[in-house]
Order: sequence, then C-alpha cells, then structure tokens
Amino acid sequence: MEALIKIVPHAQPFALSQQVDYQPGKVVSLTLAQQPGVGITLFAFDAGEAISTHAAGGDAMATVLEGTARITIDGVPYTVNAGEAIVMPAGIPHAVEAVTAFKMYLVVAKAPNI
Repeated sequence: MEALIKIVPHAQPFALSQQVDYQPGKVVSLTLAQQPGVGITLFAFDAGEAISTHAAGGDAMATVLEGTARITIDGVPYTVNAGEAIVMPAGIPHAVEAVTAFKMYLVVAKAPNI
C-alpha cells in the first residue's frame, strides 16, 4: 500500500520540527500529504517573513512547533507561541507572519466532494 504521509519516517518516533529547516529571508514549506480531503504541510518562516491574506477551502489548523507567529483571522491578530495551535476557519481571510523565526505544522481539512 502506498504511504499517504510522505517524506517522514513511519512506525518510529521522529522530531517533527527537524523535518524542515529555516532559510534566511524565506518561507520554506514541505508537503507531507495532499489528498482531496486533507493537506498536511510543515513550514519554517524566517523572522519577519509572512504569507499575505488569503482564504482556504477548508479549516486550517496551525500548530506552532518553535518560535512565535502572528496569525490574523478576519482582521483580528493572534499571537501563537510554540506548543499552541489555532484554527483558521474555511473561507475566512487570514494571514501568517513570523514575529520570530518559527515553524508550524499545518493541517487543512476539507469536506469530501460528493
């Protein structure tokens, strides 16, 4: 059977934050899974880097693994620190900015197409 979650080890512990590295002046992403109902991506943001305001087709849950992010949802800014998570609801504008260099684990859940 083909693995649905790619790139990371299976059936053994591993450090999620060590799977993606910071790069100066960049936002780095690593897609672990992309299926019709779910996407899983790791991100590493250098300090001051951002993803501009956009909306997703599903609920997006960001878990900060290291550092601090400012996540703005529908115009309201939230500070999210390592070990915390926030859900960006489907269809609602949101943006992500690195207060410090930070890493996040992003899961986007979408309704199945029927």
